[in-house]
Amino acid sequence: MAAADDATAFAIQQLLAERCATARADRTTREPGEPGVRLRTFVDLRQQPDA
Repeated sequence: MAAADDATAFAIQQLLAERCATARADRTTREPGEPGVRLRTFVDLRQQPDA
């Protein structure tokens, strides 16, 4: 996903984790000279999150 900053990217990741099984990332990446950050996360919509 792409986001304006780290806080926004991790907030979106948290929302996804509350609704489906995800592999969480612990860092974002930045492209030099480009605004914003990117976060790679894998979402499995077929499974229920741990309760």
